[in-house]
Amino acid sequence: MYYKFSGITQKLTGSAPTAAYNPQGLRPAVPESPAMIFASPTKVVSEAGSTVEYLGANRVPDFQRLFQSSDGIPIHLKRGVPDRLLYRTTMALTVGGALYCLVALYIAAQPNNK
Repeated sequence: MYYKFSGITQKLTGSAPTAAYNPQGLRPAVPESPAMIFASPTKVVSEAGSTVEYLGANRVPDFQRLFQSSDGIPIHLKRGVPDRLLYRTTMALTVGGALYCLVALYIAAQPNNK
């Protein structure tokens, strides 16, 4: 047996399989082309050609050389001062948050003196 939600009685009622799979009058619609939003039409992928335009230079080889060098520095600190600053800030916030949680738990565990 198939069920659907009745908007009138606000309960589940028995129904036919087609009504149960398309609830509340929703039916698969015929796909329509969307209205044009922009004044000029955009390029279709096939019109763009095989060339791809990048916004900047490819820095992947430089990063590969930097991160794959075996100089004994952990990978999360290889880029120098910005990485150290982010690492230390993250650790300080983590330790501070853990201490704050412990203090909040201690305060919440104290009996109320009213």
